Amino acid sequence: MERAFNQELQAAGSITVTDFEVLRRLADAPEGRMRRIDLAHAVGVTPSGITRLLEGLEASGLVGRHNCIHDHRVTYAVITDAGRAVLRSTAETHLASLVAVFAERFTDDELDQLVTLLARLPGATDPATCPATTGETA
Repeated sequence: MERAFNQELQAAGSITVTDFEVLRRLADAPEGRMRRIDLAHAVGVTPSGITRLLEGLEASGLVGRHNCIHDHRVTYAVITDAGRAVLRSTAETHLASLVAVFAERFTDDELDQLVTLLARLPGATDPATCPATTGETA
């Protein structure tokens, strides 16, 4: 599945699923920025992995690097306007891919049950506020 998602995102915006997740996390963060170490934990990569990942996104102009004025050891990753544009242009493709994967494998009733069960997990979004629930198309 990840390979298929990567191919679709590459075609839509020349990014990977992990790039998409980094851009999404940054876009949702206050002021569009996160400490690089916090971003690494949020995305599930090592500190050295986030460094390599962000170097590519920086080279593409999708993410910038800012230093903390109070603590020079702290560096922030900041989404750029170009990063927001790529995120917008690829979000619909990615959501459609996710919806298709689940729709092919589960009935509407099973999807409703899955949404209810997953909502119990820590940090889960309330299914009532989720924009794409079962029975709807993206």
